[in-house]
Amino acid sequence: MYPRLEINIKKLRENTKIVSDICHKNNIDVAMVTKVYCAIKDVVRELAKEDINYIADSRIENLKNLKDISLPKILIRIPMLSEVEDVIQYSNISFNSELKTVLELNEAAKRRNIIHKVVVMVDLGDLREGYFDENELLNSIDEILKLSNIKLIGLATNLTCYGAIIPSQENLGRLVNIARNIEQKHNINLEFISGGNSSSLFLLNSDKMPKGITNLRLGEAIALGKETAYGKDIEGANRDGFKLVCEIVEIKEKPSIPIGEIGVDAFGNKPVYEDRGIRKRAIVAIGKQDINIDSISSIDEHIDILGASSDHMILDVTDSINRYDVGDKVQFLLSYGGLMSAATSKYVYKEIIY
Repeated sequence: MYPRLEINIKKLRENTKIVSDICHKNNIDVAMVTKVYCAIKDVVRELAKEDINYIADSRIENLKNLKDISLPKILIRIPMLSEVEDVIQYSNISFNSELKTVLELNEAAKRRNIIHKVVVMVDLGDLREGYFDENELLNSIDEILKLSNIKLIGLATNLTCYGAIIPSQENLGRLVNIARNIEQKHNINLEFISGGNSSSLFLLNSDKMPKGITNLRLGEAIALGKETAYGKDIEGANRDGFKLVCEIVEIKEKPSIPIGEIGVDAFGNKPVYEDRGIRKRAIVAIGKQDINIDSISSIDEHIDILGASSDHMILDVTDSINRYDVGDKVQFLLSYGGLMSAATSKYVYKEIIY
């Protein structure tokens, strides 16, 4: 069935091994982030055979689906008050930035007679989640440590996802210093100091990761073989562990400029066209309702993606050495946004290749 997301387990396991080896050589644990491919259980089960330490996801629904996989589960999105019961039941660790929420988690943990582990988020300038004011952070830590059914295990930060702030020795060094101050003040050990996501890998490769960072949360590095600070390929990793395969439903020679007065398209945009004469155009059966068209690229480098409506994507195949016909398949690589949309879309079929 098409359009189809092909998931190559062998290549993804190779990526998982590469990045976990990099981290473990530097005494850093790996939390494998599974959200970009919606934590497909059969995929997670296979990748978890590699040497990773945690499974992490932003949706408690995904972690619930993975409950039979024995690795510790981390909820990396700040919990909603409305989901605290599920957070306690289906995650071993949750990332938090609001004392009110931690208090509710404590009450839910009491009802189940369990200890729930929490990691407190620190905002180092990316301006997404976390305590920005250090005094507010320290005051909340004081209160969290009084709770009977909550165990504070560490601190974490998020960088690049919103404000695009690059991880550095300076900002991650500050995270470590804050952790050390908390340890000294309260005579405790914080075992989990998470220095961000795939954007922090370049610090390891350049030997600039501050001592004291004990964990990274890696999603794109495993799924797409890229570090995300500068968008560079990871040496030896596969970019095509996930591939989008689409079927051609029409192929005809047509002008490169629409004929008539140009208004706005179905999405309210006024398009601009370049006159390249008569071109061979192929239509594949996928559109903006299915995926994020701007986040894919053709594996055939001589194909140009001209655009898409909700249901059709138009390709210029004039310069390709392949003689495409109706029914032929065209393959695409995906960026993070493209993979996320393809995995989430119910209109894109998923095929796991072992």
